[in-house]
Amino acid sequence: MSDINSLGKSLILFGIVLIIIGAILTLGGRLPWFGRLPGDIYVQKKNFTIIFPITTSILVSVLLTIIMLLFKRR
Repeated sequence: MSDINSLGKSLILFGIVLIIIGAILTLGGRLPWFGRLPGDIYVQKKNFTIIFPITTSILVSVLLTIIMLLFKRR
C-alpha cells in the first residue's frame, strides 16, 4: 500500500507543478518585464528575432527551487 500512497503523492505534486507552470506561461504575456530583464539577450534583425532569456530563466529556476525546498521540508 505504501507504493500506491507514494505514487498518489507524486501525482499530486506533479499536478501542482503543472498548474504553477501553466499560470506562469499564461501570465507571462501580461507581465511586460517577463523575458525582458537586464541580462536577457534580444536580437532583432530584418528577417528574424532571437530571444534568449538568461536572467528570466535563472529567476524562474531560483523560485522553483525555493518552492521545491518548501515542499521537501514537510
